[in-house]
Amino acid sequence: MAGKFYTIDDFDVEGKTVLLRIDINSPVDPNTEVILDDTRMKLHVKTITELARKGARVILLAHQSRPGKKDFTTLRQHSKVLTRLLNRKVHYVDSIFSTPAKIAINNLRPGEVLLLENVRFFAEESLKRPVEQQAQSIIVRELSPLIDFFVNDAFAAAHRGQVSLVGFTLNTPSAAGRVMEHELNVIMNTLDNVESPCVFALGGMKADDSIMVAENVCKNGTADYVLTSGLVANIFLAAAGYDIGQVNMDFIKSQGYIDQIDVCKRLLEEYPDNIIYPEDVAIEKDEERVDVPVDNIPNYSIFDIGKKTSARYSKIILNAKTIFANGPAGVFEDPRFSIGTEDIINSIASSKGYSIIGGGHIGAATVSMGYENKVDHVSSGGGACINLLAGKKLDAVEALIDNKSRHVYH
Repeated sequence: MAGKFYTIDDFDVEGKTVLLRIDINSPVDPNTEVILDDTRMKLHVKTITELARKGARVILLAHQSRPGKKDFTTLRQHSKVLTRLLNRKVHYVDSIFSTPAKIAINNLRPGEVLLLENVRFFAEESLKRPVEQQAQSIIVRELSPLIDFFVNDAFAAAHRGQVSLVGFTLNTPSAAGRVMEHELNVIMNTLDNVESPCVFALGGMKADDSIMVAENVCKNGTADYVLTSGLVANIFLAAAGYDIGQVNMDFIKSQGYIDQIDVCKRLLEEYPDNIIYPEDVAIEKDEERVDVPVDNIPNYSIFDIGKKTSARYSKIILNAKTIFANGPAGVFEDPRFSIGTEDIINSIASSKGYSIIGGGHIGAATVSMGYENKVDHVSSGGGACINLLAGKKLDAVEALIDNKSRHVYH
């Protein structure tokens, strides 16, 4: 990806005003509004600090949750956490583009940082429209005259085409921040230089995304093996003709994935040697974990891959030279059903192959196990990462690429 879009290195930001889109969407206690995990904020410390040290006036634009959710709140607490992490004052204004925000922006001095209000308080942020229309949004019209550069560091939201992510790129010099730059370079460079055998371990609840990845990496010859687990595996088992029990079929239907069974049937026919599904699974019976073979699954909910499957998957991963993993293997929050997820992560950490862990739950599980330094890359964005693996273009990245292709800045 290097060279396709501008980075911070391409702009002289000293004495300039930079609008920096970050993703600090964090777990928040709905009763106290206390932030429970500052991981997302820590990621952006490098970009914010670099811009401030270079003498930029830094305006932070970010979101927290979405309307209707219990953790949909202001960014006041975020500014306090950022102040601690950055070791510099992060000013906060409970406005996005109205007069208080403009006054706060105009009062900024070089090296100072200002956090604007939750951008999802602005209704147009939820609209999906072409970039040209997003650029006509009032937030863009009001803030653009006040800024010199737009920097997008929100990789975790890069698959979305919301106005705060793409609207400023049409007419404002735009660059990728350090998080965005690093994520894209690592993931795309790895995909472009895959060493075989290459293994994709795909699980979790977002089955349609994982199935799309499976099809893409089998079709283009990237994957030698696709190891399925979680809801993804249940759908492949049903596609292979196994009776997974009515309760599990009902769950697939309730998640809107019943049509994916036919997709998986086709994939199993086209790539029988590449796509691997479990030989045993774990259910809960009398409050205990029970492993059962897939040709004899009782009508109980499946909560994990079985121990035989886990051992088989681990052996394949240990022999791999390139590994991508996305989504947990089961209900890993329950110690009884964390075996599959933990075995997969253990195997990745022990493998000598180059490894990329997707964001979301499997990323969190990797960190909680203390293995973030034993894998090569833990992505900050589950949705963005899996879209890249599925061969999709990311709206926010395409906007940055388009910005460079249309404008030459000095």
